[in-house]
Amino acid sequence: MQKRPLGTDGLKVGAIGLGCMSFAGFYGPTDMAESHATLKKAMDLGIDFLDTSNIYGMGRSEEVIGAFIKDNPGFFTIATKGGIKIDPVAKTRGFDNNEAYLRAELEGSLKRLGVDHVALYYIHRRDQTIPIEDVVGTLMKFKQEGKIGGFGFSEISPASLRRAASVGTVMAVQSEYSLWTRLPELGMVQACRELGVTFVPFSPLGRGIFGRETLDPTTFGDTDFRKHNPRFTEPNFSFNVKAVEPFKRYAADKGVSPAALALAWVLAQSGDMIPIPGTRSAVHLEEIAAAAALPLSPAEIAEIEKILPVGFAHGARYSDKQVIGIERYC
Repeated sequence: MQKRPLGTDGLKVGAIGLGCMSFAGFYGPTDMAESHATLKKAMDLGIDFLDTSNIYGMGRSEEVIGAFIKDNPGFFTIATKGGIKIDPVAKTRGFDNNEAYLRAELEGSLKRLGVDHVALYYIHRRDQTIPIEDVVGTLMKFKQEGKIGGFGFSEISPASLRRAASVGTVMAVQSEYSLWTRLPELGMVQACRELGVTFVPFSPLGRGIFGRETLDPTTFGDTDFRKHNPRFTEPNFSFNVKAVEPFKRYAADKGVSPAALALAWVLAQSGDMIPIPGTRSAVHLEEIAAAAALPLSPAEIAEIEKILPVGFAHGARYSDKQVIGIERYC
């Protein structure tokens, strides 16, 4: 698979990464064997960049990865995250970017992964009580200690990125970005390019809306993120299914899956983006990875954007509860 730079220090990874939230059951039940089969398929396909977090299944995703890389060392470049603080009893969550908390969470992640170093460590959500410049100072300590190769932020604003980059080199920013979520085009993509920060789109496949099969929200389990997401509740969901149908027909006419075509569109936006689609299925991963060998012409991109124009999605990308902690802009 073609390589793309992750940061500015010469590190390169496959153009398509793998989001590992699904390993913790966020989109339905799974087990260690299924997740490991997916990781093995990733190796076969040259997908060498894994994205996880300490809160995915309260460490479950990291443990799954750690168990796999114990027997398959040296292939994967790993990114994980910290900064969200969950109270499992009260079932509430807050944000803590203090050095002591981040250090303890990073050490826990390293232990679960079975490594002494990760290539990239993200602040999963900003703690607004602490200046981002101070948080960068903490992350630079972790880098100097050899615990992380670089650092980044998830779901911050372009203004916050500029503040962070003024005191330290930010390796990456990840935000939701896809054909139906294009907010990063209003400043974040441009700021990343200007500052030499890799932009990492998560949920580039619209949380399954661009799959071959039409989703059925009535089958979503209680832990499924989409169960209470505005784009997957009625009447929005039916409108979205109808809007995506012509895109699926266009993909079929081209002889490709709609997921591969949707991911190819993301890859075509910039050579310095590394999307991280998530799946717990080796079969689906192989289908998705076909996007890496699917170059799109300007005419094809124009046709896709005619079928799915900017802002076509019905419903907000997060509910009021889900959006807490995310920096809004524009």
